[in-house]
Amino acid sequence: MYGIIGQSPAMQRLFKSIERVGSVPDVTVLIQGESGTGKELIARAIHNSSPRTDGPLIPVNCAAIPEELLESELFGHVKGAFTGAAYSRAGRFELAKGGTLFLDEIGDMSPKLQAKMLRVLQEKVVEPVGAIKPIKVEVRVIAATHRNLEEEVEKGRFREDLFYRLNVVSLHVPPLRERGDDVMLLVNHFIQDFAQKRNRSPVVLDEAMHPIFSNYRWPGNVREMQNLIERLMVLCDERVEPEDLPLKMREQLGCRDDEDDLSDLVAADFSLSLADMDEEGIIDFNREVEEFENRLILAALERTQWNKNRAARMLNLNRTTLVEKIKKKGLVEK
Repeated sequence: MYGIIGQSPAMQRLFKSIERVGSVPDVTVLIQGESGTGKELIARAIHNSSPRTDGPLIPVNCAAIPEELLESELFGHVKGAFTGAAYSRAGRFELAKGGTLFLDEIGDMSPKLQAKMLRVLQEKVVEPVGAIKPIKVEVRVIAATHRNLEEEVEKGRFREDLFYRLNVVSLHVPPLRERGDDVMLLVNHFIQDFAQKRNRSPVVLDEAMHPIFSNYRWPGNVREMQNLIERLMVLCDERVEPEDLPLKMREQLGCRDDEDDLSDLVAADFSLSLADMDEEGIIDFNREVEEFENRLILAALERTQWNKNRAARMLNLNRTTLVEKIKKKGLVEK
């Protein structure tokens, strides 16, 4: 729906709410959810499903603009209102006329601006910085935050009256860890999307990757997944395996790079080599080294089910070097 990927029950309920809210073009909406869940996509979907779809959708990140500049960005200013104001400028409220103003991270707005925002929502007018006469605005406001605004109100960091003005309709965007099968749906979507953008073949996921992706907590939600898939598309040639994941992700999941190391085999083979000495205490060095290397490579291959990437990692070799040794030695899977 409107470019949002999701088939889970939680997302289906959200889609129904978007359609209902969209049909009422003047109601204020508060979107809450963790960072990276796609709150701006939800705001865009509401705008596009409403009678305001022909008007502009103007986004403002309240956390990214310094307080002294945010007032001017939102309400505009007149020429000479402050140092550097060489000309009058319309604010985002005016620019969004007939459309939607999306106030992202409104929970980070200063108390001073919260008071001015309350007046705008109550009286539908804005006062540009330095102006004497207010300007009437006709716009739907959609606000979003990753903060729990009810808790912020209790702690005195957010105005209670503004909260109720914003919270006419509240939508909650579920975190990725609560979206079930949507995880692999999104993974495959991003793989295909990046492959198309870069005009290359999509990577193939090792079967072991599916439960890893499904069980991971995704603290950064969809944004984290999108960045991860892009990284894997850049670093992996054809196949993505667990060891290709970032170390932090593997550690959180309790993944090990390989089931075992080869220390037991090294110890056993060293003892075997000593046992192969002749009566004079001499061994054929070159033969022993060659046979030991063969056994070491075969052991790594068998322990990784002949997965050359993982075997090379276990042996601390480049994959190309390992493949060349396998060919040269004529090693085959039994």
